[in-house]
Amino acid sequence: MNEKAYKAMNFAGISGIVVGIIVALVGVTAGVITIVGGARLLKEKRGLTF
Repeated sequence: MNEKAYKAMNFAGISGIVVGIIVALVGVTAGVITIVGGARLLKEKRGLTF
């Protein structure tokens, strides 16, 4: 019985680590995309005339 509990805890721990890494990568990627988009908007603002 204890062996099943240890296996379940091991799987839960590994799953938590994997999900954490994926969330961190998605967050960094979204941040970089946002910064690049903002920089492009500021760059293009200079050429805008009304």
